[in-house]
Amino acid sequence: MKNETQLERYKKLTTYIDKNFKEDIDIKKIEDVCHYSYRNINRIFLALHNETIGKYIKRIRLEKAAQYLKYSDSKVANIAFEVGFENAPAFNKAFKSKFNCSPRGFRNSIEANRKIIKTVYDRKESLLDFSIEFLPDFEMLYLEYRGVFSDTRAVESTWGNLISHYEKEHLITSKTVFLAELLDDNEISDSIHFRYNCAVRLDEPLSDRPEKLFKIKKHKRQKYAKFRHFGSYENSQETYNKIYAFWLTEVQLEFKDAPSIEIYPNFNNPVPEDQQIIEIYIPIE
Repeated sequence: MKNETQLERYKKLTTYIDKNFKEDIDIKKIEDVCHYSYRNINRIFLALHNETIGKYIKRIRLEKAAQYLKYSDSKVANIAFEVGFENAPAFNKAFKSKFNCSPRGFRNSIEANRKIIKTVYDRKESLLDFSIEFLPDFEMLYLEYRGVFSDTRAVESTWGNLISHYEKEHLITSKTVFLAELLDDNEISDSIHFRYNCAVRLDEPLSDRPEKLFKIKKHKRQKYAKFRHFGSYENSQETYNKIYAFWLTEVQLEFKDAPSIEIYPNFNNPVPEDQQIIEIYIPIE
């Protein structure tokens, strides 16, 4: 898309939806945000997202509901209202259409998987080691990756585009912090819709607005449970499995509705795979 006005309005709309998808977003609100007719912005959205605005909002509501079912013991009816459904029957019908099971059946399957994972890790001496930390306010420049979580080549390509853009601005130093923001759960979101923001923390504001699909976002001070993964990125799912297998029973912290963060302390200092470190920040209340 070469028209910068269209691109900026699209970016503004996606930012708005991602912040407010649980609310009642009608056509007028969408037109007020992007200053386009709904018909025109929906065409742009469909071209970039492979789905209409309405389907996008409905999908992320259902995927957020699945996260609540997976990581909390909230009642199904409460979850339905929390993610923006007016009543439980409508939520149950939409959920079953997407996930091929009822919300209660989904939660039961998650519990069964959790028990299987716990059985494996119960045989190991060390289960979980974490600390409670706050990440402060900061701004980040990011580029969204949307696709398969385990497709490392595609993820690395997105990182390459981000770094090239940042280097062009002459902003990378030995102190530059590289991080990722995980907006979705790769076990819940469809592979083509999993969102992962490759990001660089900005030490000072950029002089110009970022070009193309690059965005700037403010991270507000947030409390996290911090875990560490040692080894290659490809094997990080094992650490996530361990974290969530024991989240409700051993960690016993209330999961907060916010993106998880990964920080890569040796991103600028290549080391052997077995010495790589990923700091995993899970948002908590």
